[in-house]
Amino acid sequence: MIFPRRRFLHLTAAMLLAAPPVARAQAWPAKPIRLVVGCVAGGSNDILARLIAEWLTARLGQPVVVENIASSNAATSMVAHAPADGYTLMLIGPANAIAVTLTPNLDVDLRRDFVPVAGITREALAMVVHPSAPAADVEALFAFAKANPGTVKMAETGLGSAPQVAGELFRVMTGIDVVTVPFVGGAIALRALMAGEVHTMFEPMSASIGPVRAGRLRALAVTTPQRVAALPEVPSMSEILPGFEVRAVTGIAAPRATPVEIVERLNAEINAAYADPATAATFAETGGEVLAGTPTTFGRLFGGEVAQWARLLKLSGVKNE
Repeated sequence: MIFPRRRFLHLTAAMLLAAPPVARAQAWPAKPIRLVVGCVAGGSNDILARLIAEWLTARLGQPVVVENIASSNAATSMVAHAPADGYTLMLIGPANAIAVTLTPNLDVDLRRDFVPVAGITREALAMVVHPSAPAADVEALFAFAKANPGTVKMAETGLGSAPQVAGELFRVMTGIDVVTVPFVGGAIALRALMAGEVHTMFEPMSASIGPVRAGRLRALAVTTPQRVAALPEVPSMSEILPGFEVRAVTGIAAPRATPVEIVERLNAEINAAYADPATAATFAETGGEVLAGTPTTFGRLFGGEVAQWARLLKLSGVKNE
């Protein structure tokens, strides 16, 4: 039977629309993929995003391009409203978990408008100081700050960031008088700290470990309950302040309606990175623990982070005023 051309085109279109999601997703990816990061370049999330983007680029055969947006909330809104076709992804981290509690009136809801794809790492923050700071350890910093109230300058990286909440929790638990100096991102704050413009800050290890190893900063403590393998000589803050615990969990999420086949493919490729010895070693150098597992596993873990940051917000007194 020979169909008229118009009839043939109509039938072809109908067959494509009726095809199951797996058939429509088979050609993915056919063009570059955006990985949106809600912070300026050079911060901890940006570092992790570029590591995973490099791996995925090689595995998928299409460029995975990191796109930085200075505002975490703006990045979240943009990705939530992007087409759910697998070509726009977002790196999610502490700022996203914190925003659920701190800014509940956003036009998007992380739990409703996104689907978890895969975890990347769970890492400590490090309390770092300039080498010239009169503090060889946390106790010495306590003593200096108490003897010189209002003298110690502590960098913070904006409302609702992990460094800000950690810094405010530190102030509450110690009662010391420090001056907080706001910066728009961790990379900018670290540069100011290395230049001696401020005395100390809390920053995820993926960003702070390089300057520490280079001798440009000194780590006084890490914020996980145990010491970390990457800096075994640095004490845990809980050894000095029992109950002080802050961690940063990062991963990849996609708009809610992204086809499950694409989510599963991305998850498999990301987990393959952690099974590759060279890539796993690269992630270990950032000071974090890789988070292998299914999208569901990561989703449950990140849900726990939302609850954990809600508790820390209450303890630290950080509010959206």
